[in-house]
Amino acid sequence: MGIEIEDKFDVPPEYVIPDLSGLADVVGPKNYQLVALYYDTPDLRLAARGVTLRRRRGGSDPGWHLKLPKAKGVRQEITHPLTRSTKVVPHELAELVRAYTRGAELQQVAELDTHRSVTVLLDGDTKLVEIADDHVKGTVFKDEPKVVRWREVEAELLDGGTQALLAKVGKRLRKAGATPSAAASKLAKLLEPAPPAKAPTKPGTAGEIVVDYLASQVAALLSQDPRVRRAEDDAVHQARVAARRLRSALKAFKAVVIDTDELQEELRWLGTVLGEARDLEVTRARFARELATLAPELVTGPIQTRLGADLHKREQEAYERIKEVLSGDRYYTLLNALDELVANPSLGKAAAKPAQERLSTIAAANWDRVTRAYDTAQAIEDLERREIAMHDVRKAAKRARYTAEALQPTLGRDMGKLAKLAEDIQEILGTHQDGVVAQETLAKEAESARQAGEDTFTYGLLIGIERNTAERAHADFPRVWAETVKAVRKLL
Repeated sequence: MGIEIEDKFDVPPEYVIPDLSGLADVVGPKNYQLVALYYDTPDLRLAARGVTLRRRRGGSDPGWHLKLPKAKGVRQEITHPLTRSTKVVPHELAELVRAYTRGAELQQVAELDTHRSVTVLLDGDTKLVEIADDHVKGTVFKDEPKVVRWREVEAELLDGGTQALLAKVGKRLRKAGATPSAAASKLAKLLEPAPPAKAPTKPGTAGEIVVDYLASQVAALLSQDPRVRRAEDDAVHQARVAARRLRSALKAFKAVVIDTDELQEELRWLGTVLGEARDLEVTRARFARELATLAPELVTGPIQTRLGADLHKREQEAYERIKEVLSGDRYYTLLNALDELVANPSLGKAAAKPAQERLSTIAAANWDRVTRAYDTAQAIEDLERREIAMHDVRKAAKRARYTAEALQPTLGRDMGKLAKLAEDIQEILGTHQDGVVAQETLAKEAESARQAGEDTFTYGLLIGIERNTAERAHADFPRVWAETVKAVRKLL
């Protein structure tokens, strides 16, 4: 697996690669013949999302390549050894695109026959940038095959290079007559797939802003799906955040996009499924950090196994449950509903309102929810019930934060400030809550250790650390709340 960062350029047939000396040592060109078969669903679901899946012969890296978009000009590449069959996609790669295929068959959709001339910039033995000059023959497999020929140049950043050097290479290529390509890949240039459908909304309206935001979060959720299936670092967290942002937006903008109660519940379900592994992951890392701060003589018994390997085993079991869910009909039905939400949303009267007017009101209303939740909690005399009610304050603050972040591109810096203030409330309440939950987890683990005849001294130390953390957050909250309320009043 690797990260592919490259700039693509369209060039005329007579284009000449410019002199690149002075940027680094230059080696090449070296010529290759590459033949790649591309796979997709009949309606090109992968190509529509910027995903490419191919089987390629020739060159320095023959095999199966799955490329997943991460950002503009940046793609994650996952490789698999070349197989004999050209008909069957390796199971491991087919699984990684299930969020896009959703049960549809993968088939050959195109072939690219490329004569490639490669020049490499080096610093000693370190490869910095690769410039590929490609003469391409593309064939689309339809009832009547369509053949297209073109030439393009790619400048790809290698492990030893820098973005600054890549930019200098691009500047020289453009000066020689190359123009940045509008297509994200050769396949996109050949197939010209239609982008995911999105509802037409009137520019400058609340409907346009909200639907655009929902589309961005649906794309974010889909982009994390393959990473979650591979159990990559932070993938479950990012997928869970995307699901939470979608659910929060549907709640916050319920006057703009209406009739989404059932979809909100399904997003809550997905967040819960993802949450088990994420919570175990965070808990395990938390205890590992705390144990690392203790002097060795204070770490007694097999506590590192119980709080490390045992929690990691439970985390892996949770990942297996996630993978099972991500391959089920309920999940695919949810993804289909999200596509339909973006393509054909039910819009309320507020959707036609000017964005500045309507959305600023919504942002203020969501902060009002935070203050009402706080007032409700503070009116409860029973301390235990008040602590439970403060969790509603945290949830309201998170929704206010997500709402403000969604509106920042439209309403400006004040929304960024509001988002940060809401996040401050969310974080300090979260620090308290996490400390309380950690104490409960440690107490359960200590009891298991005690029954097994193990030394539980270190569990007591960790419980003391967690109690101190929770109590400090609890004591500091009134100050943070007062400062936040004062700052918000200046914004709204």
